[in-house]
Amino acid sequence: MVDLCLLGCGGGMPMPFRSLSASLLNFKGRKILIDCGEGTQVSMRMVGWGFKSIDVICITHCHGDHIIGLPGILSTIGNSGRVEPLTIIGPEGITEVVNGLRVIAKYLPYEVNIIENPKEVNLSVNKESLEVINENGQIKISALEVEHSSPCLGYSFYFKRDRKFSLEKAEENNVPKVLWNKLQKGNEEVITYEGREYKKEMVLGDERRGIKLSLITDSRPQDQMINFIKESDLFICEATYGNNGDIEKAIKNKHMTFAEAAKLASDSNCKELLLTHFTPAMLEPKLYEDNAKNIFENTIIGEDRLIKSLSFS
Repeated sequence: MVDLCLLGCGGGMPMPFRSLSASLLNFKGRKILIDCGEGTQVSMRMVGWGFKSIDVICITHCHGDHIIGLPGILSTIGNSGRVEPLTIIGPEGITEVVNGLRVIAKYLPYEVNIIENPKEVNLSVNKESLEVINENGQIKISALEVEHSSPCLGYSFYFKRDRKFSLEKAEENNVPKVLWNKLQKGNEEVITYEGREYKKEMVLGDERRGIKLSLITDSRPQDQMINFIKESDLFICEATYGNNGDIEKAIKNKHMTFAEAAKLASDSNCKELLLTHFTPAMLEPKLYEDNAKNIFENTIIGEDRLIKSLSFS
């Protein structure tokens, strides 16, 4: 199961009733934060999911409404007692921006590693932290360069489902019973026992479909997005403008309307669409709900601290 909390669904500036862009993913007790607008810590405190277990922070782009909350949250994570390294992923220029913001967050009890403009990042899940590995991680983060006024990335997260134990394969491969549980659930791909190597593959059944969650903000819609977000269990998309008549503003400012986000979800066969990143001028996004639902019925209008749980099918 993957839990999502939409910490903030606003764009541009924080409002008394709407926080800025941030989302939090929880998988097996470890967390990934996506964007960190001003005031993200307030929503996190209200939700009560904790700070110490944030292992990865993915930044879509370096506009203030997506990153200004970073120095404070890094400090709070440090004050929570974290000592394990933390990874920040972001677009071209993220290293310079993070180092600049850290002028006011210099002294942290953990190491900060920055990955700039990747195509793919693999994570291994353990009790202590999410560890970045070369390939075949339990979480695969894919990144796509999108069209905005500064370098910007869309993200897709694929959470692998654990394979079932296969008694038939274990017996066929003469795997000692003492190794069955270690090979099925342990982190080691190969275990040497009594002079012979035993691999995970020797006790595991067929691959099973995992959970795919994708997020695009801020950008104009692009054809390349369709394959990138294809068949997402949940697609979180910026929808800065609800009114179809605001299309010229959307084009000028490189954002999307509700209808454009819904068309992306429909064209890519997503299961569910969650709209976010609303302009401060749009006080009641639900008034424009039909502009999305007429194109993609399974649409949710985002709200601060909305929580969704995605289960393996």
